[in-house]
Amino acid sequence: MSPTAFALVILAGLIHALWNIAAKKAGGDVRFAAWNGLIMAVVWSPVGIYCAWSVVPQWGWREYALVSLSGLLHVLYFITLLRGYRKADLTVVYPLARGSGPLLSSAMAIIFLNERLSWLGMLGIVVVVIGVFFIAGGPSLFAEAKQHDAQKNRRVRKGIYYGLLTGVFIAAYTVVDGYGVKVLLVSPILLDYMGNLVRIVIVLPSLLRDRQASALSWKKEWKYAMVVGCISPISYVLVLYAMQLAPLSHVAPAREVSMLFAALIGGQLLNEGGRIPRMLGALCIAAGVIALGL
Repeated sequence: MSPTAFALVILAGLIHALWNIAAKKAGGDVRFAAWNGLIMAVVWSPVGIYCAWSVVPQWGWREYALVSLSGLLHVLYFITLLRGYRKADLTVVYPLARGSGPLLSSAMAIIFLNERLSWLGMLGIVVVVIGVFFIAGGPSLFAEAKQHDAQKNRRVRKGIYYGLLTGVFIAAYTVVDGYGVKVLLVSPILLDYMGNLVRIVIVLPSLLRDRQASALSWKKEWKYAMVVGCISPISYVLVLYAMQLAPLSHVAPAREVSMLFAALIGGQLLNEGGRIPRMLGALCIAAGVIALGL
């Protein structure tokens, strides 16, 4: 992985951790996804329109199909993630999602995009996954799932379920978007912006269906929606540019450096405990990312 791609991934990881913490604190549902999509469309419209003006009219069916599929997968990912945040701790859902996602992404990139991994790269992925396991709670994660505290038991189990399901959607949209920027040569900025317009079309009915509930959602969550809508595109566009410079099978697991930032920031702000195994996991992730970078 080139130094430029590595730097892009590190910066994207920090931004990704920050907006996920904002999303967790919002505690929203599909309406929150709709609000942040609308904010994203408005705030980034000058950039999106500039990039799309002379390019989109020349698109064929493959580009439109790609953007549509990408938008759908991102909606499913975000709604699943938000539901997990409402049902469980961020420091369970987020690490499991971010840990299972790169494993599946790398496997799919090797199978469908004909990418190859060195032994050092494979070792890096394994160490990243081990780190994610420790950040999620380590062995205590499964011990907690079997304990007699019924309420905490359900919360941990739901965290595992939604974390892994979110990881499936992460892998799916990562491979689709990687194909778009690497094979179809779609601009990363344009792919993210146009995909967001598709996401808005999908989730907008949720705002119109119950306008009173939507108004309450906006009143409660608008500050967090502003944070997510303004900065989340930056993190993902940086990742897409990194995919153009390095193999997807390297970039996808290297993104898990966001776990290090989430462990440092999220544990402090959200008071979810278990800091020792999570810091150990963060160190493992850092080592794995360095191996991938090399």
